[in-house]
Amino acid sequence: MTPSLDLMRKAWNRLSVLPGGKRVFDKLLGRMVPYTGSIDPHVEEMRAGYSRVSLEDRRAVRNHLRSVHAIALVNLAELAANLALIGGLPPGARMIITGISIDYLKKARGRITAECQVDVPKTLERHEYPIPVSLRDPKGVEVARATVRSLIDAVPA
Repeated sequence: MTPSLDLMRKAWNRLSVLPGGKRVFDKLLGRMVPYTGSIDPHVEEMRAGYSRVSLEDRRAVRNHLRSVHAIALVNLAELAANLALIGGLPPGARMIITGISIDYLKKARGRITAECQVDVPKTLERHEYPIPVSLRDPKGVEVARATVRSLIDAVPA
């Protein structure tokens, strides 16, 4: 696994069990990946093949319709997909996003939670994987559905 992916997984494993550790992880994540940090995400859960990440509805992520901006939702979906993969990639793996598609189903208002569950590849054979992500509002209504395509292969020797 590339050093940055391994560092992220180790940081989560160490910090998430400590009081206030998840918030510290969120801030560290924002420093490691500044654009992702721009939505101030909160990582609620991360393990091999699963993640749950949320963002607060606030002015900085809103559009002119007073709902969460489409690109903030894409950013949240990408993060959820990446964390679900990072939690379980085998040693020597690397990944890169090759595409994202998203369907906006309703206006996104309130705290939005992205949830991703995927079978993590056990091989380092070069392959592109579709990763589904569901984004829901505080009432549990799905406001968007995304598919993040990730290319996974071995780190070159």
